[in-house]
Amino acid sequence: MKLLLVLMFSLIQSVHLQADDSHLNIRFPVEKMKLDNGLTVLLYKDDSAPLVEFQTWFKVGSKHERPGQTGLAHLFEHMMFKGSKNFQGNAFEQILLQNGITNNAFTTRDYTAYYEKLPSTKLEIVMAIESDRMRNLIINEEMLRKEIEVVKEERRMRVDNNPDGQIYERMISTTYKVSPYRWPVIGYMKDLDALTVEDCQKFYDKYYAPNNAILVIGGDIDLAKTKKLLNKYYAPIKSFPLEKKDLASEPEQTRPRTSNIRLDISSAKLALSYRGPKVGEADAYALDVLASVLGEGASSRLYSDLVYKKQAVTEVYAFFNSMMDDGMFAIFANIRPGKSIARVRSNLEKHILDIQKKGITQKELEKAVNRIQTDYVRGLQTIGAKTKALVLNEMVLGDYEFLFSDLTRYSSVTKEDVQKVANRYLQKESQVKVQALPVKGKK
Repeated sequence: MKLLLVLMFSLIQSVHLQADDSHLNIRFPVEKMKLDNGLTVLLYKDDSAPLVEFQTWFKVGSKHERPGQTGLAHLFEHMMFKGSKNFQGNAFEQILLQNGITNNAFTTRDYTAYYEKLPSTKLEIVMAIESDRMRNLIINEEMLRKEIEVVKEERRMRVDNNPDGQIYERMISTTYKVSPYRWPVIGYMKDLDALTVEDCQKFYDKYYAPNNAILVIGGDIDLAKTKKLLNKYYAPIKSFPLEKKDLASEPEQTRPRTSNIRLDISSAKLALSYRGPKVGEADAYALDVLASVLGEGASSRLYSDLVYKKQAVTEVYAFFNSMMDDGMFAIFANIRPGKSIARVRSNLEKHILDIQKKGITQKELEKAVNRIQTDYVRGLQTIGAKTKALVLNEMVLGDYEFLFSDLTRYSSVTKEDVQKVANRYLQKESQVKVQALPVKGKK
């Protein structure tokens, strides 16, 4: 524990860490405020460099779409860069470029995020632009058709021409039959082609509002001046009534599911998945540890056995992905040419069964927890990483403070917890199996 603490101090000088016999803590000062229009704001001061991270997260992702309109949330990740009332056309990108500001965005099933990295003297410029596109986005037919083609090309690259992307998409659609998690974030080609300006405007009006957003500003900021700028640019934006709609939840799976797919690959690939708890639940931490023990790194059980010892696969890894309404534990393996996919699957299941019956060792537990905690802290080295972690916890768990307790939650995981979640979630009847085989005749 003391060695881990020293490592953490070397990684994050601006983070205050405490350790005693029972817990390890991360802590740095954050101020939370809420404007009258419902906009939640997190402010984090760090003057270690004359830089600011500015992030705006909206509580809308692909799960808020409906069948026939998939890909709409991700499409807005593109549309939001194409001009607003006061920054039309290419003005948005040109102004940022001229002022040394970099920007990007991403979309998930649960939320959409936009972020900029800027010199601390350029904060007002970003606020002016971001506040304008929050409610004054320009959407027209020409721009829409152009961006749809961009997104379609992105889909070709990430999914249609990417074997791993196709496998993951098939795994999701096989796992979820009712939940809106069942369709891909990037959407389906036919749905993208069918989207209209009216569809986009309705989506924008429905979800892009201050009372459906979280703003985080971290770095070299003057708190008093930043608050004045927030009142100047964001306070005048009116809130919108938000529709309260319960999303369909996935019923319990009672029998295993298998999906076979033929791909342009030289050797077979295998994916196994099991549904798990949503983000923040106690079992999620134990499943992270289980994933690390099973398939994270060259010394994990699966890698040591199937890559080194049996030489049956060229790559194998496990992970647990927890989302706001559900979770998924998955194992991926690339089968070595000439080796049996059925035998590899049997070996994977034997390793799971071994943990279900015998559990893991104390050494494995400590190694996994140390790895997770070290990676966790390494992931907080930069101002941008800290601001992202703050807003992520505020978004998915409702309180940024969870960021400061995650390390102790992992420290509290026991061997018995890991064995328990292996038995609770990794059952044969709840398994989804995706087998990717080379197209017939391919050597």
